[in-house]
Formats: sequence, structure tokens, C-alpha cells
Amino acid sequence: METQKNNPLHGITLEQILVDLEAFYGWKTLGEQISIRCFKENPSIKSSLKFLRKTPWARTKVEQLYVKFQKEING
Repeated sequence: METQKNNPLHGITLEQILVDLEAFYGWKTLGEQISIRCFKENPSIKSSLKFLRKTPWARTKVEQLYVKFQKEING
């Protein structure tokens, strides 16, 4: 457990990450920041989760954006 203490994503589900990012940025901006089809064409949490769970590089980009987002809102 000690190794997770400084992990900003510890305890946060991928679904919650998507919900938070979509609420803050919206699908259009998400699609501009991370160019993946599930954000640009008929976006939904469900389709995005399905894609991101199968695509490690895209999930990493989303997680990195979430960490940046957390820093922006928490100062």
C-alpha cells in the first residue's frame, strides 16, 4: 500500500476519470486534446471505456490528461 500513497490515480476508476474529464472539458475538447475516434464520433462513456480498456496507449493519454486536470482544479 505504501507505493500507492503518491499515485494520483489510486482509487479512481477509469469510468470516474472519463466522467470528470467529460464534465470539465466536454467531448469536443477531449477529442481535440486526445485524437481518438471514441471521443469524436458518437462519444459516450460506455464506448470510450470499451476502447480505453483495450488500448493501453490511449488509456495512458487519458490518465495523463486527468492528472493535469487535477492539478489545474486543485491549484
